[in-house]
Amino acid sequence: MYDQPPSKKTAVKLLFKSGCSPKVVKHCRAVAKVATEIAEVCKKKGLDVDVKLVEIGALLHDIGRSKTHSVHHAVIGAEIAKSLELPNAVIAIIERHVGGGITSEEAKKLGWPIKDYSPQTLEEKIVSYADKLIDGSKRVPIERTIKNLSKKIPQSSIDGIKRLHEEFSSLIGDFDVHRDTA
Repeated sequence: MYDQPPSKKTAVKLLFKSGCSPKVVKHCRAVAKVATEIAEVCKKKGLDVDVKLVEIGALLHDIGRSKTHSVHHAVIGAEIAKSLELPNAVIAIIERHVGGGITSEEAKKLGWPIKDYSPQTLEEKIVSYADKLIDGSKRVPIERTIKNLSKKIPQSSIDGIKRLHEEFSSLIGDFDVHRDTA
């Protein structure tokens, strides 16, 4: 059992060991880079944020893509993380990163255990938001992500993404999403 998040090196090994493709690992690294940058800006603004948890949670957020690329990768990823005995805070990041959050009603429709899968902690919100700023392994404007996802996910999830964007815009100002992460 990990009482603390594993190291970056161990997290990447866990992704590969679980069966994630190099493309998924590259995406996870890009999300971790942006998430860590956001966490550092939050910390400089005086917010209480666990930067290491953000980095490791972001690295592992898509571990469930080792089994599926559907929305179910979040719940499957949380199960993988539990089997690896990762800390609950990392499991929560994995479970709550999809869309702008999945409501308990949407979870029921998906056949998931009925509960709210919306990001709650600052660390969970940072990883979820950073994930929306990466397409593949490239940074993209949030508006592009919203436009692309609005055809695929429920409006409530789109509204959740917009709320995350508004929250981070007010917390840290405009975050430069046009820099390349590769």
